[in-house]
Amino acid sequence: MKEKGGEFIWFDGKFVKWEDAKVPVFTHAMHYGTAVFEGIRAYASKDNVRVFRLKEHMERLHRSAKVYSFTLDYSVKELCDATVALLKKNRMKESVYIRPLTFVGMHGIDLNVTAKSPTHTVIIAFPFAKYFKDEGITACVSSWRRISDQSTPPLAKAAGNYLNSILATQESKRNGYDESILLDFAGNVSEASGENIFLIRNKKIYTPFFADSALEGITRESAIRIANDLGYEITERPIPRAELYMADEIFLTGTAAEIVPVTSIDGKPVGNGKEGPISKAVRETYSKAVTGEIKEYRDWLTPVW
Repeated sequence: MKEKGGEFIWFDGKFVKWEDAKVPVFTHAMHYGTAVFEGIRAYASKDNVRVFRLKEHMERLHRSAKVYSFTLDYSVKELCDATVALLKKNRMKESVYIRPLTFVGMHGIDLNVTAKSPTHTVIIAFPFAKYFKDEGITACVSSWRRISDQSTPPLAKAAGNYLNSILATQESKRNGYDESILLDFAGNVSEASGENIFLIRNKKIYTPFFADSALEGITRESAIRIANDLGYEITERPIPRAELYMADEIFLTGTAAEIVPVTSIDGKPVGNGKEGPISKAVRETYSKAVTGEIKEYRDWLTPVW
């Protein structure tokens, strides 16, 4: 980021000024990627700012830490309370992005990270609006394969995993696309560089399952519930690459991306090359849900003020 976000960061239980939140260059996470993190949105509306699925994100942070035996010294409730307190401390009344991060500190250069290794937890918040344009994005199938549970568990939202996504994103940008889609090692569709993927054929919705190296996305889960509530059938199954070119609609889901339609894959139009009706219905319902406009989804939201 070129500019700082809020005036304060929550760092190991204390509010620290943005410019004073520093770590030693010998921090283990800087050398080996030993960190787990979350991406969370808070949405501004007329009367409040509401954090989207805060508890579920902090629960996933704990699950990710458990995979790598990182000690996370703060409970889910403590992290949720700290997030709300941070937004209040920074007097944030606009839409923001929230980044909790737990990382291994001064452990040394060896790789034997254990529950006794020192860890730190920070929560950062900064103003954030749109990541992609609503009218749709272009995508390509990356030549890089998605990391596999056989080597680096995709279900853990670990910092090091995203080197894979960086390579795929660099490739897509070099070739003039907005986003990349990665296949798993079996050649099936896994996910985009930072989003889960949904494919629609004959008014039925399909999405890869976790065994296809997909992240257990919270926005993904939310989109599934919304689509079900709208009356659509959803099936989690392997999706071969060629089916991308046969789809009537495709959309991606993620914290930053929210819900965004894909209008072309590898230069081939998806459907008529515009956002389809099912993608639009899910996206518009989601947009209303996160700002508290739909009462059935208000249990997803934590008010700040």
